[in-house]
Amino acid sequence: QVRLVESGGGLVQAGGSLRLSCAASGRTFSKYVVAWFRQAPGKEREFVSAITWTGVGTYYTNSVEGRFTISRENAKNTVYLQMNSLKPEDTAVYYCAATNTITEVASSLEYNYWGQGTQVTVSS
Repeated sequence: QVRLVESGGGLVQAGGSLRLSCAASGRTFSKYVVAWFRQAPGKEREFVSAITWTGVGTYYTNSVEGRFTISRENAKNTVYLQMNSLKPEDTAVYYCAATNTITEVASSLEYNYWGQGTQVTVSS
């Protein structure tokens, strides 16, 4: 089992920045692909970003490309999502997810483990 705990959410003005953290405990986290998804009120959960277990491969949805950066520190069992130039449409609950078997990084169905989520609110 892998337990994931997100932190770092909050209220920020448009154009501001936040850094989300996903701390893992349990099995060898370093061998897992980790992703961030988000869900806004009344909308489906959507893929935001993912990182391979080596950290070499990173993936972003088009709407955050160039503004968000995903990274990981396997020694600390932590994955980060640095979010810059935030927009009101980035407002959502952000979830961390992990899997050790993956074929489609953007599919929520691929991920076995999920955190409880952290709220990000961007005011205009």
